[in-house]
Amino acid sequence: MDLKTVIEVAIKPALALLPSKMDTAAARVMLLAIGLQESRFLHRRQLGDGPARGLWQFERGGGVRGVLTHPASREYAYRICTVRGVEPVAAAVHPALETDDVLAATFARLLMWTDAWSLPAMGDAQGGWELYARTWRPGKPHPQTWAALYGQAVAEVGGAHVGMV
Repeated sequence: MDLKTVIEVAIKPALALLPSKMDTAAARVMLLAIGLQESRFLHRRQLGDGPARGLWQFERGGGVRGVLTHPASREYAYRICTVRGVEPVAAAVHPALETDDVLAATFARLLMWTDAWSLPAMGDAQGGWELYARTWRPGKPHPQTWAALYGQAVAEVGGAHVGMV
């Protein structure tokens, strides 16, 4: 799926379900960058029959459970699950992420919301990597691919003029 399509069919509808303070250019960049890093927006099921699901590659006992139970995201997650017709329990949300890109994008934004740090400024690739590593906790991180993918996300959101740091 190309980035314009991801924004239109997953990210915009997801952010519309959340408080407006969660919809920022920096959040959109991070959603795109993390999705590119995790699945290239091609895979809704982890390659090699792994446990992750959805374009943002959530695991049932990791990100899904975290978003459903964290004090900063729990209320939002339960409301979003109701709107999307999914029982707000990890056993129901996890498989739904594979087919509901709006739910997946919402959970991705909420996982970032649980982080104690502010979102990095648009163009701060290193800060973006650090947020991603803290919140997604990838088992096999690939920092060598991050900067280019993050750059694609910045350009798509409209920040080609923003200096990358």
